[in-house]
Amino acid sequence: MEIAILALGCFWGPEQKFSKIDGIIRTEVGYCGGNTENTTYKDVCTGTTNHAEVVKLEYDEKTVTYEDILKYFFKFHDPTTLNSQGYDFGTQYRSEIFYLNEKQKMSAEKMIEAENKKLNGKVVTQLSLLKNYCTAEEYHQKYLDKKF
Repeated sequence: MEIAILALGCFWGPEQKFSKIDGIIRTEVGYCGGNTENTTYKDVCTGTTNHAEVVKLEYDEKTVTYEDILKYFFKFHDPTTLNSQGYDFGTQYRSEIFYLNEKQKMSAEKMIEAENKKLNGKVVTQLSLLKNYCTAEEYHQKYLDKKF
């Protein structure tokens, strides 16, 4: 089993889209890239934690490759808008690929470069080493229970 962690705006829509792809075994919403190991939705919304909303994907590389997942990543959001997607604005909605190893880093660099060529240098997607990932379980449970 392999893992990919991607930030492409609000995590609910992308999680749903990725969950329908053959080879994606499990999805999980969370936060990544911030200043602390754990955070909450309320804290992230202040814009002070530096976390991005992310989707964590567990996948079978025999069925879907990391490169395939990155193609979906660029298809599922607008990588040319800084800190926003649709009606969502803030640093937590940025476009970012969090890599777990050098192989992922090299693949992501190539993909970002290719997308940037297609989009005339307008891609703002960041590439970062995985840092301070935590699940959004507390928020997810409220969402499921509708206890906002």
